[in-house]
Amino acid sequence: MYARNESTAVTMSVPRKQSVLKTFLHKYLPGQALPLRIRLWVVMMLGLVGLLGLHAAFSEYHFIPNIGGDLAGGMVLAVFLMAVACEYVDSSLGMGYGTTLTPLLLLMGFEPLQIVPAVLLSEFCTGIIAGLLHHRDGNVDLLRDRKVRKTIILLSLLSAVGAVSAAMLALSISKYWLTAIIAIIILSVGFVILATIRRQLRFRAGHLVALGAVAAFNKGLSGGGYGPLVTGGQVVSGMSGKQAVAITSLAEGLTCLIGLIAYYFMASTINWSLAMPLTLGALMSVPLATLTVRKMPENMVRGCIGGATCVLGVLMIIKLLL
Repeated sequence: MYARNESTAVTMSVPRKQSVLKTFLHKYLPGQALPLRIRLWVVMMLGLVGLLGLHAAFSEYHFIPNIGGDLAGGMVLAVFLMAVACEYVDSSLGMGYGTTLTPLLLLMGFEPLQIVPAVLLSEFCTGIIAGLLHHRDGNVDLLRDRKVRKTIILLSLLSAVGAVSAAMLALSISKYWLTAIIAIIILSVGFVILATIRRQLRFRAGHLVALGAVAAFNKGLSGGGYGPLVTGGQVVSGMSGKQAVAITSLAEGLTCLIGLIAYYFMASTINWSLAMPLTLGALMSVPLATLTVRKMPENMVRGCIGGATCVLGVLMIIKLLL
């Protein structure tokens, strides 16, 4: 009896091995409702914001060397936070990154030739990572679903020729009326999504080709409007909302790679002072965004896509009228 108690005491006295990080997470971010990924994200986000804040307040100490180059510390933090917010919306709904971020960067004093390559680089990195994480989280099956692979290839090819066709026709088509037509199409797609939110539409490749071609052309002509048309177009063509978001992320990432290659051959340089905090902030949002899509019910995803598409269409029309 005494030996058994002693054995038990010895056994209980040996601590169970736990990682320092897991112990920290359980202590300061408790609760079974929070997945490990969210707790890790919170820790990393707080650490990065803290370092960037120290860099802004005490720039002479270089807490994060060369991340912002010539930019002031406060500007680096602002760009980082804007990229986090805009990319979270983009990776969750398949739209809104460039449309929202580019005007904000222009207002902050950056030149278009500084913004475009930096945005392309950040969208390329986040698009590829978001597509892979959407696959890992079960929002899309990139390996076994032939329809998904066919859609990605189709959208990528359309995006590749979009810039060429836009350049050839830009001189013969009024940009005002083209933007108005695209805005009406985006608004119509949003209404169709909301009207059929409880119905599973049959997949129609023809619809996808038509809307994808318009989106690719508009991307090449104006640099915007890609996400609402491609994501919304997939939903009205019969893809699920979660699949549409994932496919758009990956297809737009490949599209941005083509844009980066074009900038390389044009001997344009990337403004790394802007590109680094932009890409870092955008990448930070991706794990949280793909998890959000996984947790949301399909009807809610479709409703959010439809609502966001309608809002962006209305904003485009208002911008034309002002």
